[in-house]
Amino acid sequence: MNLADLNKVAEAMVAPGKGILAADESSGTIKKRFDTIGVESTEDNRRDYRELLFRSRDAMARRISGVILYDETIWQKAKDGTPLVKLIQDAGAIPGIKVDEGTQALPGCPGELVTVGLDKLAERLKKYYDQGARFAKWRAVIDIGRGTPSHTAIYANAHALARYAALCQAAQIVPIVEPEVLMDGDHDIDTCCRVTEWMLKETFQQLYFQRVALEGMVLKPNMAVSGKKCATRAPVAEVAEKTVRLLKNCVPAAVPGIAFLSGGQSDEEATAHLDAMNKIGGLPWKLTFSYGRALQAAPQKAWSGKSQNVAAAQRAFSHRAEMNGLASLGQWKADLEKKAA
Repeated sequence: MNLADLNKVAEAMVAPGKGILAADESSGTIKKRFDTIGVESTEDNRRDYRELLFRSRDAMARRISGVILYDETIWQKAKDGTPLVKLIQDAGAIPGIKVDEGTQALPGCPGELVTVGLDKLAERLKKYYDQGARFAKWRAVIDIGRGTPSHTAIYANAHALARYAALCQAAQIVPIVEPEVLMDGDHDIDTCCRVTEWMLKETFQQLYFQRVALEGMVLKPNMAVSGKKCATRAPVAEVAEKTVRLLKNCVPAAVPGIAFLSGGQSDEEATAHLDAMNKIGGLPWKLTFSYGRALQAAPQKAWSGKSQNVAAAQRAFSHRAEMNGLASLGQWKADLEKKAA
């Protein structure tokens, strides 16, 4: 492992004013997204859609540091025969790859899940590195409900994240460590804080046990937010203050940066929360974004599978990338959204 090179990539992934495009939707997930815009989820349509994002040269060059790809996408070529990985590299961004293989029921823990995919991961990582990937992503999913999460679920998922991260670094690939506490329930923000703190502390304990170099990784956590079904949603200032406090309690300063997932927040919510945290300032790590739906919902709707809509879709993507790039610097203002509309 060459830690200096890993650190260089990790720092580039959280470069000021830039964030990570999560374009790693599984075939099932992107089918659901395409269903909402009336587009058939064929291999060609998936390629065409992702190609239009990667060819958004201004947005990619100015505001996107890296792109997380799905296994199908990392091997695909654009219509003109250019590898999609090369489009990303030519735009100045870093190709990455989702390497987990989804979730399975956790034995003895009804309703809880554990992420799988460690078997033969070392072999897959070598192939992905040869294909141009310089970072990877593994997502753990923790649900809040009656009696959950259990210690078993927290431990099993944190342990898997750490083993994945160690394998990545051995393959000279920067791991994005993504422990996601879901916002699907009716819990309040303080419950989210407690569970997220528990998950993060166990994750960093396991990273230590697996000898993962913190300087060569990026953390991708959820923000501290109220559950979607909670009667009272915490305001932006409270989300920012409690998330920052939580992270300071859990995340060592050696970690170069934290790239938040949007986790079901609306486009502007995710942007406003990120901006408010950066306005607090005085943080030991960079705070940026690693958004999927919060960057892509608008361009998907604008595109709707029609070639004549590509330019409009690229404008929509560029706008969301610009808004989040500004938020990562603490320079976003709500009236910038209104001006664009």
